[in-house]
Amino acid sequence: MNKRSLSCKLRSIAVFRNVVQDMAISELCRLMSDKDEDFISDYGRFISALYAENVDLSKYILKRVLEDENFYIRGKASGKEFDPLVEEAVENELKIFQELSQVTQQEMISDIGYDGSLPKWRISDVDIVKEYKERIENIGRYGFGKYAAYTMFRLEGKEIIPIEFPDKQRLDELYSYEKERAAVVENTVALIEGRPAQNALLYGDAGTGKSSTVKAVVNEFADRGLRLIEMTKEQLSDIPLILKEISEVPLKFLIFIDDLSFTSGEDRFGALKAVLEGSASAKAANTVIYATSNRRHLVRESFADREGDDVHRNDTMQELLSLSARFGLRVNFMRPDKKQYIEIAKRIVQSCGINIPDEQLALEAEAFAMQGNGRSPRTAKQFAYQLVNKYNM
Repeated sequence: MNKRSLSCKLRSIAVFRNVVQDMAISELCRLMSDKDEDFISDYGRFISALYAENVDLSKYILKRVLEDENFYIRGKASGKEFDPLVEEAVENELKIFQELSQVTQQEMISDIGYDGSLPKWRISDVDIVKEYKERIENIGRYGFGKYAAYTMFRLEGKEIIPIEFPDKQRLDELYSYEKERAAVVENTVALIEGRPAQNALLYGDAGTGKSSTVKAVVNEFADRGLRLIEMTKEQLSDIPLILKEISEVPLKFLIFIDDLSFTSGEDRFGALKAVLEGSASAKAANTVIYATSNRRHLVRESFADREGDDVHRNDTMQELLSLSARFGLRVNFMRPDKKQYIEIAKRIVQSCGINIPDEQLALEAEAFAMQGNGRSPRTAKQFAYQLVNKYNM
């Protein structure tokens, strides 16, 4: 390896400029032109940045290249054709990163005359050119930038922020409610496959698995290009901003609003209504709204509301009460009866590796529900965890 030559190549990078400015990679580049007195301290900074994520330099560089958001991959995502000179530059830069990914510690320290112990790194067999071309060809599955690196996001201010430690719930870990979940899965697959998909409202009793179903569906289909953006009721006015950003991303999105409900005097539902009705300014072909609520009509209404002095009170109430009807798919998650609750508890307990007689399990599970919040899948899971602690004591 010619360190000076490779260093010059890295400084010439244009398309993947963000990758070169990455902490670990920029420190590695600096090492190649260091004087002896600077080398050791810069080496330490490089290793510190590398070790924070991966001890394998090859995989570290590959990840940075594949997740880089630049004008080239954004253009490719929208179907843009680039000048052959740009295509040639991309190919050459990928080859430079390939060369960098195979640099060993011995090559870096061979001429510095240092006989002390230095932290080491690994390299592995990666093909950055091939991997990147595959990413471009399958960009509808992978996306780019933060949408390639993460699957779940939340809205913070006006910015879509990755959720670093998302809920890992899987569909096969949820018991019962097969018919309800099948409807949600079928609708989600339609979105992924580019067929007409409905905005969905999952409503019903607390603890029945509405939110868990949405997150499990995302985990199930993330490798087919499905992503989730979670927002609150207070952020509904920002829906147009979200749609504008993600409309240019070649993935499918669920905008998830958990525990949605309104009071009769609220006016926040205007932006949501526009999306649900499919207005031209608030519609994205790659997005649907999934909301959960304990209320079928989404509105907390009192008798005083019905007796208000609004001249057009009936029209106002009808508009509020019909909001849920604007969801094309409405799925009801009802509180389980005793038999269903016991069966859910049994399956969760068995998945935890605990074997107790069915009669004993039924009695203890029912007693637990009566002492707590009543029968629900959430209660069944809490009961199972109590047994885990009991039998592990």
